[in-house]
Amino acid sequence: MEQKSEFLGKESIGKLLFKLSAPVIVGMLVQALYNVVDTFFVGQVYGADSVQAIGGLSIAFPIQMIIMAFGVVLGTGGSSIISRALGAKELEKAEKTLGNVFSLSLILSIIIAIPYLLFLDTILEIFGATPGIMPYAREYLEYIILGAVFFVFGVAVQNIVRAEGNARLAMNVMLIGAGLNIILDPVFMFGLDMGVKGAAIATVLSQVVSSIWLLQYCLKGKGAVHFKSRYLKPDIKIIKDIGSIGVGSFVMQISSSIMMIFVYNALATYGGDVAVAVFGVIIKVNSFIFLPLLGMSFGLQPIVGYNYGAKQFGRIARAIKLTLMATTAFGTFGLLVIYFFTEQILGLFSADPQYLDVGTHAVKIMLLGMPLVGLNVVSMTVFQALGKARPSFLLSLSRQILFLIPLVVILPGFYELDGVWAAYPISDVLSFLLSGYLLLRIYRIFKEHPGSPGITAAKELAVSRGVESSLDR
Repeated sequence: MEQKSEFLGKESIGKLLFKLSAPVIVGMLVQALYNVVDTFFVGQVYGADSVQAIGGLSIAFPIQMIIMAFGVVLGTGGSSIISRALGAKELEKAEKTLGNVFSLSLILSIIIAIPYLLFLDTILEIFGATPGIMPYAREYLEYIILGAVFFVFGVAVQNIVRAEGNARLAMNVMLIGAGLNIILDPVFMFGLDMGVKGAAIATVLSQVVSSIWLLQYCLKGKGAVHFKSRYLKPDIKIIKDIGSIGVGSFVMQISSSIMMIFVYNALATYGGDVAVAVFGVIIKVNSFIFLPLLGMSFGLQPIVGYNYGAKQFGRIARAIKLTLMATTAFGTFGLLVIYFFTEQILGLFSADPQYLDVGTHAVKIMLLGMPLVGLNVVSMTVFQALGKARPSFLLSLSRQILFLIPLVVILPGFYELDGVWAAYPISDVLSFLLSGYLLLRIYRIFKEHPGSPGITAAKELAVSRGVESSLDR
């Protein structure tokens, strides 16, 4: 079983990054398509009311992301522990972590669903749902909430599978889910005339199939870490470790939803239903850039975690450098594509003239900072893989909580709707500077102390102390 992960410490970094990232990037692009498909078909089904229907899905999206965030915390925290345990040959620890991720997926899903179902209208109002948007958002979310356990489990276990170095399986699972969703959407929405409700049911059923696929992979012991039922019993120490490491990604996802409370309320005030619909479409189109950047960082995580456990620090430095180059290039390329084809892309969802006018203007401002976002994502992933909860937590807060929310609150008072759009590139620049400052410190340490499988205890201690002290200053 150990040999299934040993390639993480032996193969060339460039080849490893491609092998681990390429399937994830494909999967993330499919996931981006997954996110867009519902909105596309809703726009086609509702015609003249498409702006309100799209607005309903836009408001529902951050609430759905809160559900996914619980899977993210289990997946990122669990995968960090597992990848380092595999590198250090601590197989039992990896198996205990996998078992706890399974049991926590069910427990957290129930905890999430109860308040959501009891207070859904109140939650939607907090997120800025207008009277025209509210019915669509409610109808969509009621079914998504009922399927919460499949979203949490699926997201969590996909991260675990990647931590083992099996990025191809994670990609295949995403392809299956997205492909099924694309097929089921028109069946339920057009064939059965279920509208927004049909879109939600199609999404849940697709996630059910993906989760079953992952479950059978784990139960049959096909991975480097085998599932053992005795480890389903929650272990307080492992839960604390998962939480402390995964809290960065959790907060990043939650902060995105919290941020959208401020954004949607500002949009409703200064632009109405049209601005809300435009923002929802831009966010989903932008996922074709952001999710692949995240996919590259997911490919980096097992390399950093394994080689940190194996004390091969020079490999970590090389992996960070190559990943930063790739994320910056892709962010720039994605931005240019969206800039050149803005009207055509927006027109896929609605032909409403006001929607197209507002959307074309918004894209030109909102997405300016995308080439800088890769550094923030990579930095947070590196600290998660190293088990450094504090800096990953800070970075997860920076872009959306520390910078974006204050800007969304302040700028519209001076520039109205343009102030909401401008808050995004400004926050990207500020988080870029903070991420670069933190990452550069540990990058230099790894580069100066490349290490080896036979590194002395003194040098290992020096690197560990250097990383810790660099984060304390």
